[in-house]
Amino acid sequence: MKIVKLKIENCKGGYTIIETMIAISLFLVIIMAGMGALLNANLLHQKSQNMRSIIDNLSFIMEDMSRNLRTGSKYHCVDDGDFLAITPHSCGVNGGGISFKSASGLQWVYKIESTDGGLTFDISKSVDGGTSWVQLNPDEIIIDRVSSFTVLGAEAPAVDNQQPFVSIHLVGKIVLKNNVSTPFSLQTSASQRLVDI
Repeated sequence: MKIVKLKIENCKGGYTIIETMIAISLFLVIIMAGMGALLNANLLHQKSQNMRSIIDNLSFIMEDMSRNLRTGSKYHCVDDGDFLAITPHSCGVNGGGISFKSASGLQWVYKIESTDGGLTFDISKSVDGGTSWVQLNPDEIIIDRVSSFTVLGAEAPAVDNQQPFVSIHLVGKIVLKNNVSTPFSLQTSASQRLVDI
């Protein structure tokens, strides 16, 4: 009878501690790079959402002004600082505001005016003939001095024989919390719905 001796060899299965540490280090580097990209994408999404909200607000302001001007009458371009004048008056460029009779019969006024001595400008609205004012633009929107109202054909038909027409030009920049500045330039036009020629 033969005795069979089985030789048991040392099995070297598995990873060494160095291989494990290298694998974990590579895994952590990849995860950290992925987290950085994910956080950057989230930050960009938040910035674009904030910017979109402000631009939507600005578009709403422009649409509201043009809708109210379309239904109004007796436009008076304010190029001399007299926001309460009611005599129809045209101006070619650089009108600082517009006064008009609204569809409800009240005198409304829109103006672009500085609130801090000429550094920044705001758009304000009065629905009671200039007694009280409401700022329309949020603080993130800074309006430039070149923004203006242009009114054509506001005088009586015997004087100009033209349908009253208003052009609003807003130029400025949007400044977000982290001082990121984005310039904008918007223009819209509206003509009086009531026939005046």
